[in-house]
Amino acid sequence: MQQDYLPAAVALANSGELAERVAALRKRLSSCDICPHHCAINRLAGEVGRCGVGAQAHIASICDHHGEEPVLSGTAGAGTVFVAGCNLRCCYCQNHQISQQDVTAFPAYSMDALAAAYLDLQARGCHNLDWVSPSHVVPQLVEALALAIPRGCRLPVVYNSNGYDDVSTLRTLDGIVDIYLPDLKYADAGVAQQLSAAPNYPAIVLAAIREMYRQVGDLHLDEQGVARRGLIVRHLVLPHNLAGTREALRRLAEKVSPTVTVSLMAQYYPVHRAAETSSLMRTITAEEYDEALDAFADAGLENGWAQELQQAPEHYRPDFRDEHPFE
Repeated sequence: MQQDYLPAAVALANSGELAERVAALRKRLSSCDICPHHCAINRLAGEVGRCGVGAQAHIASICDHHGEEPVLSGTAGAGTVFVAGCNLRCCYCQNHQISQQDVTAFPAYSMDALAAAYLDLQARGCHNLDWVSPSHVVPQLVEALALAIPRGCRLPVVYNSNGYDDVSTLRTLDGIVDIYLPDLKYADAGVAQQLSAAPNYPAIVLAAIREMYRQVGDLHLDEQGVARRGLIVRHLVLPHNLAGTREALRRLAEKVSPTVTVSLMAQYYPVHRAAETSSLMRTITAEEYDEALDAFADAGLENGWAQELQQAPEHYRPDFRDEHPFE
């Protein structure tokens, strides 16, 4: 890590504003509106809503992860914190072991223990602090960061989400998150509801990505080619064009910016409850992926990369019973 590099949240911590953000976020848990579901339950009292998580964050895995985009994994890995529970119910979720079972199967972390985990990832040499599926536990993750920074944590924060994020919550993260890594799953609201139980997903994700881009702008790398700030949007190509790739990428270019960095993914494979939907029972074809690549070009998008179809999907099947789920 560059000696003169400081992630965004350090300045907020030094000014005292980070502590104020933590207090404001925690208060919202008493009638929870942290994610777009706005369940309005009192998580501080142990009540749980759609995500299944109460006052404490349950963590499924903490590791140096070498399977993120190269600009995040670098040579030493991304410092991933895989959160248990989720605010979506994707029937084909590759992380279903941790996203859609009882979160109490995974340890609940105190804020002090989570802060210590952040510092351990830094000690391992990880390039960043990668919050995976953070949308429903933003207050807890940020509170731990506020404890870790005075102890020397200097990792840039990656907000690695499904894109179903509340804009008011994202605004609270302005100056805390360095790199946003949201999914752009669907262009059609009906498909989003059917496959992920995500009401009004296309409108919500577009508003969220616009806010993320306002905060951090285009992707910036350091001298070693590792991401330091900016936005990367992931789009997973689904069989039978269920993701609406052409329309999704067109909207991204027109409503956000053609210079947004896009990670186009070919790694879909049938898992979890995918067999319940006939159109999800196979991987994507070469023709479907070629159409997605054409859609990227036709949208006028200027930056990004695409997975090689022949490398997917066998390399992307995690097992969260292992310390390193993707190895």
